[in-house]
Amino acid sequence: MVEIRFHGRGGQGTVVASKILADAIAKEGNWVQAYPEFGVERRGSPVVAFIRIDDKQIYDKSRIYTPDSVVVVDPTLVEAIDITDGLKPGGTIIINSDRRPEDFPFHGKFNVRTINATEIAVKNKLGSLAAPIVNTAIAGAVIKILGLTKLESLAAAIREGISIKPEDNVKAAEEAYELA
Repeated sequence: MVEIRFHGRGGQGTVVASKILADAIAKEGNWVQAYPEFGVERRGSPVVAFIRIDDKQIYDKSRIYTPDSVVVVDPTLVEAIDITDGLKPGGTIIINSDRRPEDFPFHGKFNVRTINATEIAVKNKLGSLAAPIVNTAIAGAVIKILGLTKLESLAAAIREGISIKPEDNVKAAEEAYELA
């Protein structure tokens, strides 16, 4: 079983990113769970979402305490919370950032990868300059880095699950996939 935890802020598309990824992974015959955990439900508040992936039915419905990987949609959360809490030794951390992986204090202990999903979202006019929606760009990077599913499956899940600018969202996912 593969377990992934996402950290973001309300309004960035963190929960939608986990759902789109789950839909894409399920298209290839895997069993998947995707669910959020909210604190205060408002724009800008920290949000956590989870994905479980297995080749057989998943019965565990609990929170993920020891993820294999962590995805950080909002890079300010790296300084605000312990994103490595419970992360398995040698686990992968994917951060939406323009910084290099070695710039992060946990580089070396964990496999740190970065992708500037914000720049990709702005370039594709997803959200606004002040509040870009980075979910599909981060999803493209995640599937490439973690080898979770095919890009075609992710594109199909985006087209089915994103009603606003679906083709621009697919383009953002493809660009992030290539850059990851």
